[in-house]
Amino acid sequence: MSTSTLLGALVVALAGFLIGTSAWPIKVMRKFEVEHWLFVGQLTGLVILPWTITLFFCPHAFAAYRNVEPVILIKSNLFALSWGIANVMCGLCYVRIGVGLTGAILTGLGVSVGVTMPMLVKGTGLFNKAPSIWSPAGCIVLVGVAVMLAGVALSSAAGFGRDRVLNKLQKKQGNFLGGLIMASIAGVLSCGLSFAFVYSQGPVIEALKAQGAGKTAATFGVWAIGLLGGALINVLYPAYLMTTHKNWHVLIHNGKDVLLASCIGITLIITVVLTGRGMLLLGALGASVGFGIQQAMQMLGCQSVGFVSGEWKGVHGKPVKMMYAAIATLVIAALIMAYGNSLI
Repeated sequence: MSTSTLLGALVVALAGFLIGTSAWPIKVMRKFEVEHWLFVGQLTGLVILPWTITLFFCPHAFAAYRNVEPVILIKSNLFALSWGIANVMCGLCYVRIGVGLTGAILTGLGVSVGVTMPMLVKGTGLFNKAPSIWSPAGCIVLVGVAVMLAGVALSSAAGFGRDRVLNKLQKKQGNFLGGLIMASIAGVLSCGLSFAFVYSQGPVIEALKAQGAGKTAATFGVWAIGLLGGALINVLYPAYLMTTHKNWHVLIHNGKDVLLASCIGITLIITVVLTGRGMLLLGALGASVGFGIQQAMQMLGCQSVGFVSGEWKGVHGKPVKMMYAAIATLVIAALIMAYGNSLI
């Protein structure tokens, strides 16, 4: 395995673990409801930070964007919009069925689409050279996807078991099945974040570099323009909720929670930039393998938050063992996909 490939795998793994643990501030907020931390976090991570960094390091970014075919930017934002919908649903699922199980479901279903699509419909730039899905490398990656889906099945079964135990203990209320369905839909839509980069980064990075941007600034620039669709729904939806609930004032009087919510947004933009950079380091198959490894590590991070925050407190025996098995299965799946990447 080349140094670049190993570094790329480590970068996307780090990105996945960071995004998986990014929900920890929710556990220590005192006054913020879902709409408050979504609004502050997404405004910080999807709008303020990426645009500030892009325009600071590339003042002529808008001139660069004008040199990119409009269809590229439209496609990127449509993908981002689908991810934005998934992100809102994800936040609701965190509250409804817990961080750990939500992350597990999103990981498996998202990866089944996010890994296979770039091999079927080639991305831009380097990803246009991705091998066929039926090539030796592609087949190994598909095996990794199958193993990952088995991990999702295990985690879902563990979640049902946990739900039964907690209901008996009268520590949890709510419709678990409804949350499971919502998380499943969000899982399929969640790969839009990866696709926003995969199907636009080539021409956008080229245009930004022509205006003097470096590698890091150009990567930020891809996300700044490409995530507008996702930012739209992730900022406007919680704004609508705060207007409906008449609780905008909560933002003003809770500085600590504002800071905690901002941490979610800062972590978000750091992880998406790391994911994009890691995908490029992995090479032509990086769009598929990078996303797969990132998702597996994201699930590991989510489970860490879930266990540490007490989501599994009072649950013993089979459900816990099944969740441990699910985590191990997803890690094995990530290793299989990394091996597939080494075959090209």
